[in-house]
Amino acid sequence: MPASYVYLGPEGTFTEVALRTLPESATRELVPMVSVPAALDAVRNGEAEAAFVPIENSVEGGITTTLDELVAGAPLMIYREVLLSITFALLVRPGTKLSEIKTVTAHPAAQPQVRNWMKANLPPDVVWESAASNADGARLVQEGRYDAAFAGEFAASRYGLEALETEIHDAENAQTRFVLVGRPARPAAPTGADKTSVVIWQRDDHPGGLRDLLGEFAVRGVNLMLLQSRPTGEGIGNYCFAIDAEGHISDRRVAEALMGLKRVCLQVRFLGSYPRADAAVAKMRPTLPGTSDAEFVAAADWVARCQDGRF
Repeated sequence: MPASYVYLGPEGTFTEVALRTLPESATRELVPMVSVPAALDAVRNGEAEAAFVPIENSVEGGITTTLDELVAGAPLMIYREVLLSITFALLVRPGTKLSEIKTVTAHPAAQPQVRNWMKANLPPDVVWESAASNADGARLVQEGRYDAAFAGEFAASRYGLEALETEIHDAENAQTRFVLVGRPARPAAPTGADKTSVVIWQRDDHPGGLRDLLGEFAVRGVNLMLLQSRPTGEGIGNYCFAIDAEGHISDRRVAEALMGLKRVCLQVRFLGSYPRADAAVAKMRPTLPGTSDAEFVAAADWVARCQDGRF
């Protein structure tokens, strides 16, 4: 398998910065790609060992392009995640003044994070246009396509620009979550502070249908960290649901929840169990007894003894 990691490029993206925090990135060739779909397709086609892409931010939630690419196509798995604090700089060609800016660009996920700053600081007639990535927006400013780009301050020198303003963010402590995605294999070993991601499809649309599916987690004491609906493309009102749950598939309560979903769902796509970037250990609710791994094991042993006539 090629010893390369591909990522959402070009060089100078927040994705590249986050990727370089992984120790193994020092031993891989890091190859920028033009889009998230291109990065994931490189893994599916065997052209790269893994892809590193953004999947969620704390302002807008799930990044739909990445979620949709993981939902469709040949299965892929998440093996690692990284959280990166995000602040933007306004990058311009040297000599540009704020009053002269008529067009700005950045990745679509950046707009909700700088919208209020734009209203307060840029001319009222400024036009926003989306770029494939924040660094690509910087490249387009360098080429003269736009007057300014919102990107990481670190991208300025790479594209011959200057940071006219820095520390731009509408929400304090904004973070983006990135994931390392590879082809399916054994999940990463459990650490005690893990996350499991799946996508589920209902068999049919009926009152309480989603509640019934989420109940598979609730009755086993599995906390959910993300729940996002995505259209299936099969008509208005047809959705699948991307879910992040606390715990690892090797945890009995998580495994039983997934088995319950597999029984009742039209389809379940396992996206991986992997270490949480924040290393937070799941806390069991003391008011919900019977949800620890030890209690699941004891219950399974009791059933086995009953089957053997040893109860």
